[in-house]
Amino acid sequence: MTVVLSWNVNGFRSILKKGFIQWLEEISPDIICLQETKLKPSDVEGNSLLIPKTYQPYWSFAKKPGYSGTAFFSKTKPKQVIELNEPDFTNEGRVQVADFGDFLLINSYWPNSQEEKKRLPYKLKFVEKLQETLLDFVKKKKNILVCGDFNIAHTEIDLARPKENENHAGYYPEEREAITKFLDAGFVDTFRMFCKEGGHYTWWSYRTNARARNIGWRIDYHVVNEAFKKHVKRSWILSDVFGSDHCPIGIEIK
Repeated sequence: MTVVLSWNVNGFRSILKKGFIQWLEEISPDIICLQETKLKPSDVEGNSLLIPKTYQPYWSFAKKPGYSGTAFFSKTKPKQVIELNEPDFTNEGRVQVADFGDFLLINSYWPNSQEEKKRLPYKLKFVEKLQETLLDFVKKKKNILVCGDFNIAHTEIDLARPKENENHAGYYPEEREAITKFLDAGFVDTFRMFCKEGGHYTWWSYRTNARARNIGWRIDYHVVNEAFKKHVKRSWILSDVFGSDHCPIGIEIK
């Protein structure tokens, strides 16, 4: 069994101050993927105290310091970390691809479309190019596990107040259409394999005590290609883990 966790930590330095290392050692997944690390290369170079020694770290940084960024820590060294020649992914450190033999791990931090749809065109282009990239891998007989913060609540049951948020970032019709197209291309939202009900969220605004009231959004996902779904034994939300405005999500693969 392989357990993979994913978590938008809303700043890696911030999460370090909130017991992240101790929590990681205790829960001990095989791989953990992080989004929105907000680090620059000099923050991690030569700093062995950032993660437990049982993990090998892999970082992707945005060109803009203190912005975006992804990382994954793995107990097993991947066969290779694949570099993607795509500026929309690399300029903001949004996508990492690692070959673990049985599957390709894609750690992804999808753009926020922002209010008034300021970055919606960029986001839609990002999703389209990511979909093309993944389908190319599938055509090469690769199994795919995509994890991360997609910044989209897909359907009405994926957020507490869909009517009030129909014209807000993360729930624009264009975004929902994009993720529907993405899934229809041959991918599976693994959480919905096991849970069909609403009320399960991964992000809560820091305002108005939203988390305590469970007024949230499910915008973090583990997605696999159709042929790989039979290997998914569990997909769940770790809603009792604090430290960010997101909580971690988990998947278990056999």
